[in-house]
Amino acid sequence: MYLKYTMDQLCLPMDLEEDIPQNHLVRVVNAAVNHLDDTIFDAAYPGGGRDSYHPKMLTKVIIYAYTQRIYSSRQIAKAVRENIMFMWVAGRQRPDFRTINRFRSERMKDVLETVFTAVLQFLADEKYVQLEHYFVDGTKIEANANRYTFVWGKAVVKHKAKLQEKVQTLFATIEEAEKQEDRAHGGRDLCELGQSSEITSEKLEIAVKQLEARLQEKPKDKPLKKAVRKLRKDFLPRLQKYELQEEILGNRNSYSKTDTDATFMRMKEDHMRNGQLKPGYNVQIGTENQFILGYSVHQRPTDTRCLIPHLEKIKSGLGKLPGVVIADAGYGGEENYDYLEQNKVDAIVKYSTYHREKSKAWQKDISKIDNWTYDAEADTWTCAAGQTLHFRRVSKEKTESGYKIEYRHYRSAGCEGCPLKPQCTKAQGDREVKVSLKYLRLKNQARQKLRSEKGYALAVRRMIEPEPVFGDMKNNRGFKRFLLRGLPKVSLEVGWLSLAHNLLKKASVDAKKQGAKREDAA
Repeated sequence: MYLKYTMDQLCLPMDLEEDIPQNHLVRVVNAAVNHLDDTIFDAAYPGGGRDSYHPKMLTKVIIYAYTQRIYSSRQIAKAVRENIMFMWVAGRQRPDFRTINRFRSERMKDVLETVFTAVLQFLADEKYVQLEHYFVDGTKIEANANRYTFVWGKAVVKHKAKLQEKVQTLFATIEEAEKQEDRAHGGRDLCELGQSSEITSEKLEIAVKQLEARLQEKPKDKPLKKAVRKLRKDFLPRLQKYELQEEILGNRNSYSKTDTDATFMRMKEDHMRNGQLKPGYNVQIGTENQFILGYSVHQRPTDTRCLIPHLEKIKSGLGKLPGVVIADAGYGGEENYDYLEQNKVDAIVKYSTYHREKSKAWQKDISKIDNWTYDAEADTWTCAAGQTLHFRRVSKEKTESGYKIEYRHYRSAGCEGCPLKPQCTKAQGDREVKVSLKYLRLKNQARQKLRSEKGYALAVRRMIEPEPVFGDMKNNRGFKRFLLRGLPKVSLEVGWLSLAHNLLKKASVDAKKQGAKREDAA
């Protein structure tokens, strides 16, 4: 009536190998990591102490956990004890959550990128990727930080300026009280602060110490005692705090107190649905055939300034830049175009007005210099009304990264009485334009490539390359918020996530090939 059931008898086979299907994902992870050279992990283990768990075993466990939407070190350790797939790939060893977390976030900090590159080379050798086309895109992922403990750069500058003003006022009061010193200094700041308009914490510390020494000579001077106490207990700590905040901010405009590397950004996943800024990181990836070829993490909300650092990181990992880079309009700009041209990279990169300039409204807009005529020999522009704009002067601007842009200024001889002036400009005087001829040349090159048959095909393909990868990470695998804090550890998380994605994709491609073979055989 029933199949025999007993829990008191030893069952065979005892080898877990028999219970793992031949095409299971865990076997793909196992084979890929086994393909790695053991010497890759030498940098993570300086030697000494008791024997460690094998790094390949821990690498397999973590990668497979990430493919199963398990990101917590405690949950990974639990799976190693209870899940048959984890038991098999771990060889029935049971590392605890501390070991797993230490390996993931500390041991592998100098090794993970090498592991990623080695797995990528394995995929290239097996013809899953050709490393020819590099489709770039970025997404913002929320940091593991409090959404409401923030520091804003403008607020720090404002509060610091007010504090410095209070310090100056207090020292002026001390000078007024000390008539003898007032005559000696002639109404200037105390010599301890120097003649600089900005008061630093170091200068203030020296000045406070000198005032404390003076107080020792005049212990009954109550105004001086009150001022010294105010400086020591209030003004000096606040000034040190503002300087520390400015140092943490760097070139950013904000950071979170619970993860100082995270910058407040506008996220698509807005839980309040009111455009609220949240602490996060800008994750950049490059893909081919939906395999991740490279990744990087940035603190800047916009993609434009992330392209060059991202490609430099890829260059250091792969030893060369990709032959063709394809990106959307968020990456278009003179600095990026110039970098790609200097490095002989074929750029299929849109610029911000690429789609708008195709519209009839844009083509009929006589205020746009794109609809004017440029004479390179005479270095003049001719507007829609036939007026000639002559060269007047050169100006230069420097971007935050130090890149120099040269602008040439042109002005018309006279716009008075021109019937087209109201449509051309709102300026009271003659029309003047500021043009970067290098950017116009680079933009024209980009336009020609984008409108070519090859460029159009790659631009269309870009829409099904990195964006589905981000969709798979966030929605299918539920990775919408980092677990670790700090830029180095967050970069490691993205590395583990990318490794897991690539092996998941390999398993998916293999399954499709096997399915196609069965259909052909049938």
